Amino acid sequence: MGRFLIYALIPLLLMGCKTSNVKEDDSLKAYFDSAGVTGCFALFNNSQNDFTIYNLSRYRDSSYTPASTFKIVNSLIGIQTGKISDENMLIKWDGVTRQNQDWNKDLTMKQAFAVSSVPYYQEVARRIGHDTMKHWIDSLGYGNRDISGPVDSFWLNNTLKLKPDEELGLVKKLYFSELPFFHRTQEIVKKVMLREEDTNYKLSYKTGWGQNENGDQLGWVVGWIEENRHPYFFVLNLESPDKNIDMPNVRLHILKGILSHLGFFNGKK
Repeated sequence: MGRFLIYALIPLLLMGCKTSNVKEDDSLKAYFDSAGVTGCFALFNNSQNDFTIYNLSRYRDSSYTPASTFKIVNSLIGIQTGKISDENMLIKWDGVTRQNQDWNKDLTMKQAFAVSSVPYYQEVARRIGHDTMKHWIDSLGYGNRDISGPVDSFWLNNTLKLKPDEELGLVKKLYFSELPFFHRTQEIVKKVMLREEDTNYKLSYKTGWGQNENGDQLGWVVGWIEENRHPYFFVLNLESPDKNIDMPNVRLHILKGILSHLGFFNGKK
């Protein structure tokens, strides 16, 4: 236990991309242009220890609200502290009808993660409490570590911010169970992140949709794709001034277009 407590104080480091291991691929701009959005994309090839990146400065230097990608961390903290027993833990619907019909019912953690239920995870955050949440955010070194304000909305209102580079670093450490949480905790979260699987690949990710301080719509997809048991970690970050953008479809269309362009989905990587 002592070793765990020491480990828990190790901050979440940036991926630390350097010029020597980065390939900037401006051809990927076409996928953003075709959707009428701006953004960045990065892929880390774990076996080769190198990056393919579009828009390096945005990836490395700019910070954004994590929106629902924070459900990865919220889940980890919830399970670690016992506020979430496992992926089958049910939280009753509060009876408030919301625009997203998938949220208007009792949900398990697995279901809430899949439909990105804000009310479910707001309740988890309230059960965790501000002080405990702050302890774990600090232990991770997560973004700017600012969770001031309501404990159930700091990841949605541009209080907490992090770089795409940090998002990628988080999921890489999660995949290898290197975060300061018990192995079981990380295994549960990895399990619910798996969204697609066939004989050629496994695709695991969490999406996010928020709003920047300037009013632009912000989208995220962060996770990994595995082919032949080799993991490749990715982060997609995009924004648009169009308040009517079909973000759920746009972000996945760009992600899958880029991954296909880079040779994935055929089991040959």
